[in-house]
Amino acid sequence: MARKQRQFSAQFKLETVLEILRGEKPVAQICRERQVTDGLVYKWRQEFNERATGIFEGKGASKRSSEADERIAELERLVGQLTMENALLKKGASYLTARRRTSEP
Repeated sequence: MARKQRQFSAQFKLETVLEILRGEKPVAQICRERQVTDGLVYKWRQEFNERATGIFEGKGASKRSSEADERIAELERLVGQLTMENALLKKGASYLTARRRTSEP
């Protein structure tokens, strides 16, 4: 008979890791109380430690992202303006060239 793997919620994992980090109880006792293996708990703790720094980077990253979006919009507007000016100058140049050809003897 196959053993069914238990699924743990993110909240359960977080509470377990925070309880370990507080250090009020030994890891073995926490594992017994929550009916999980110590290897699994250490894996959760490692994952928590790796991802925890990203929590605080998010605010600055979104600010930089919005500044970058504003800069991109400004540059796109400038490219559009220069494209229109370029097209206008090409038309003017072709008009002047055509007039010169028709006015030459």
